[in-house]
Amino acid sequence: MNKFELVINHIQEISKEKEYEFFSGLKKLKNNIPIQYITNHQEFMKLDFYVDENVLIPQPDTEVLVEEVIKYVEKNSEKFSNTLPIKILDLCTGSGAIAISLAKYIDNCEVIATDTSSKAIQIAKLNAEKNLVHEKITFIESDMFNSIPETKFDIIVSNPPYIESAVIPTLSKEVQKEPIIALDGGKDGLDFYKNIIDNLTKYSKSNSLLFLEIGYNQKDKLFNLIKTTIPSSNPKCIQDLANNDRVIILELNY
Repeated sequence: MNKFELVINHIQEISKEKEYEFFSGLKKLKNNIPIQYITNHQEFMKLDFYVDENVLIPQPDTEVLVEEVIKYVEKNSEKFSNTLPIKILDLCTGSGAIAISLAKYIDNCEVIATDTSSKAIQIAKLNAEKNLVHEKITFIESDMFNSIPETKFDIIVSNPPYIESAVIPTLSKEVQKEPIIALDGGKDGLDFYKNIIDNLTKYSKSNSLLFLEIGYNQKDKLFNLIKTTIPSSNPKCIQDLANNDRVIILELNY
């Protein structure tokens, strides 16, 4: 209930079932279960998402990634006018937050969203239907690019696992309750970025865009990786509201 509903219903008796559910939720909180997994709810980009222990909880930092994609499309509408619909690939979709938000706020687009977890794909499909964009998104269970039909995408976007393996045990107890598969980026945190960059030319065309969410301390490593793999590239980095490096944008020219 919101505050207004609480005032109206302040004398309402709580059922035994609701009482049990409430105290059961408190026990879970004491065991460091994130409240989003207890309520099965998280807001992202002003949309409502179902989440549980099978998917990463969408965070406000990732909204910066989505907003940058939307802003780019709006500023460069003429660029896409002859190739509509805009073809977007979202890798490691999890709850579907990125793919669904883009489908919701970009009018003429088709999105392919992938994840290696079948349970995550099921949740993403549920969220797409919940937010009325399921007809614009194709969900594919895929280990990165393995099961994706070879397509030249206009935009590739990803918030992949990027935490160094050795760092995961030091994270908060709440974060450690989230799926490790969605956190662990390998020894140097770059495993998934390397996969994406290695496959770029196969799944993009000249003047396609790549948008990546990164950890606060990964900008230089990613810049070096990109420039080594694609010498002519000129990546740029966008900071989040806390002034941490958060999103790398790369316009491809080859």
